[in-house]
Amino acid sequence: MIDELTVFRQDRVSTWFRQLRDVLCREFEALEVRHCHGSLSDRDAGRFTVRTTRRQDPVVGRNGSDAGDGEDGNDDAAHRDGGGGLMSVMRDGRVFEKIGINVSTVHGQLGAAAMASLTERREIPGLGRDPRFWASGISLVAHMNSPKVPALHMNTRMFWTPFATWFGGGIDLNPAVPEPADTNHFHQVLQAVCDRHAPDFYPRFRDWADRYFRIPHRQEARGAGGIFFDDLASGDWDADFAFVRDVGDAVLKAWMPIVERRRHDPWTCVDREQQLMRRGRYVEFNLLYDRGTRFGLESGHDPDAVLMSLPPLVRWQ
Repeated sequence: MIDELTVFRQDRVSTWFRQLRDVLCREFEALEVRHCHGSLSDRDAGRFTVRTTRRQDPVVGRNGSDAGDGEDGNDDAAHRDGGGGLMSVMRDGRVFEKIGINVSTVHGQLGAAAMASLTERREIPGLGRDPRFWASGISLVAHMNSPKVPALHMNTRMFWTPFATWFGGGIDLNPAVPEPADTNHFHQVLQAVCDRHAPDFYPRFRDWADRYFRIPHRQEARGAGGIFFDDLASGDWDADFAFVRDVGDAVLKAWMPIVERRRHDPWTCVDREQQLMRRGRYVEFNLLYDRGTRFGLESGHDPDAVLMSLPPLVRWQ
């Protein structure tokens, strides 16, 4: 059985992720409406299409909601594989070429591959004999029509096992045509967010992002950096959750002013080619190195939701 405090915290987290998703969808649809002159303003304003996602049982290959009916008295909800969420995607808008916002809350038992992925950086004693887990998170990836507007990635999550609970996440900027002023603004906002919680957060999490969002076979960074953190479990759960909320809220403060400043900037065919090439780097990182992508597929998440982050068009030479 999961104790009442844990259930209360899980409900708080999953509810907040859904609320953040609602706020972001409203803001981005409003931006589409505001973009009423300039490039691609003759299009219909983009709207999100929404569908539910359901976790697939990674062992038996069927939907988690069908995994057992509890008649043997031992198959309670904490042991069954299930859960899901919402996948919200906008395509071919005025400003957004493709943007996706996923929220999910899933639970069940970790299979061997998912457990290996989860414990590759640190051991979680006892997980082998009791592989129950619960996870909730939000993920946002925006690929823009204009090469002058940088792409954005953000995700935050909470993970529970009977032996450890922690938060993780990150946010990073991925420009096709880098502008120092934009990068500086983005990092200044993130530093202010981090500094409200601990003086070492920003330098530590920025360095972590620089190391994590790197493409080893290219020996280059995926983008202009940001912050990345994992295993956040300070002993003060409320403080950790407050930081995670501030990271989610930083999307509108750190990135939207850049979008507003750049969305009317003129761009060339050369800029577009550069954008498609940089998207190729994004794809390489996500499919080869991203831990979230690997864990999502190995633990039975909806593959369309896991791969929502991929851009609609890319180019390699």
